[in-house]
Amino acid sequence: MSERIADLPLDERPREKLAKFGPGALDNAELLAIFLRTGIVGRSAIQVGRDLLEHYGSIGSLGSAGAIELSKQKGLGLAKACQLVAAFELGARAAREQIAQTPLDSPEIIYRTFAPQLAWLRHEKLIVALLDTRLRHSGTVEISSGNLNETVAHPREVLRPVLTRGAYGFVLIHNHPSGDPTPSRADEHFTRRISEAADLMQVKLLDHVIVGRPDQGRAPYFSFREAGVVA
Repeated sequence: MSERIADLPLDERPREKLAKFGPGALDNAELLAIFLRTGIVGRSAIQVGRDLLEHYGSIGSLGSAGAIELSKQKGLGLAKACQLVAAFELGARAAREQIAQTPLDSPEIIYRTFAPQLAWLRHEKLIVALLDTRLRHSGTVEISSGNLNETVAHPREVLRPVLTRGAYGFVLIHNHPSGDPTPSRADEHFTRRISEAADLMQVKLLDHVIVGRPDQGRAPYFSFREAGVVA
């Protein structure tokens, strides 16, 4: 490959290719190059994009990296890192916006909604999705962000935004950085405590979904509602 995008034929340059054929015609590295705009000595923006994908292994893993971490990668710096983080965040928000009117009434829908922001994180994060009376998503609150194997939150911290924002109900969602959504005993104990507290406060816990990643022979999520822990 040429060391400079400017040396490529016009139809092979990312911006011109996107304008003529649409974004689907570009591979991941070419899409990244549009945000990077420039490369470094001896490496075009496309090649820098390929280096990033090779380093992180996937778009999902790259998208979960923060601006500070990305800024340390060769060919980036803080400005380009922030551009990439902003692009990934816009994509995640657009995905959530598209299904804003869809009831979060199944674990599959819940997974599809929140996996883009959780599935590739390297630490556990617990969030609460607030629901209206039609079970539509009305807001998201981050409750805690933990280490690689444990997220700790008291029931009052979970229920506070549900009650103060007048939500009809809520869904708990957290991720397992390993990619395996199988619940631990602590996950089950925590879910039962939250369910009991929600019943006491007369708000509806619809489900607690653990977000993992696809793998042969298993679903990429675990639903405590499907398991019978949440009624």
